[in-house]
Amino acid sequence: MASSQAALLLQKQLKDLNRHPVDGFSAGLVDENNVFEWSISIIGPPETLFDGGFFNATMSFPTDYPNNPPTVKFTTEIWHPNVYSDGRVCISILHPPGDDPNHYELASERWTPVHTVESIMLSIISMLTSPNDESPANVDAAKEWRDNRAEFVKKVKRCVRKSQEML
Repeated sequence: MASSQAALLLQKQLKDLNRHPVDGFSAGLVDENNVFEWSISIIGPPETLFDGGFFNATMSFPTDYPNNPPTVKFTTEIWHPNVYSDGRVCISILHPPGDDPNHYELASERWTPVHTVESIMLSIISMLTSPNDESPANVDAAKEWRDNRAEFVKKVKRCVRKSQEML
């Protein structure tokens, strides 16, 4: 029962996004027969280090969505403190609901069923605009962001160039 309700909700969110596109990203299904796997394209936010980039990601939804969050994983190379080296995005709203076992974030900062694909994507775009180096997924990127900004910028610009070449 849960997965059919999740499927209906995801179909509605996809239809809403197609009817009313949101600046900065687009979304579609990886496979028309599976509403739980989405393909996402993010345009690097203007006037940021990622400006001009075209970054692809997948969004995988659990069958009990919206009770639990999807996972988002960049398939385009990206250098960012809040993105693991394998591309997985690490932001609070994508963490399971409830108390944080590590006490880094409040329950109110974590996943709640009111989030939608749109709110997730806007949070990821915001993450690109202002990295959180306090609890990084990529420690090397966070260290570079803090201690060697010029090298960090060089790596991000290389990722932006590579993303443009993929078009």
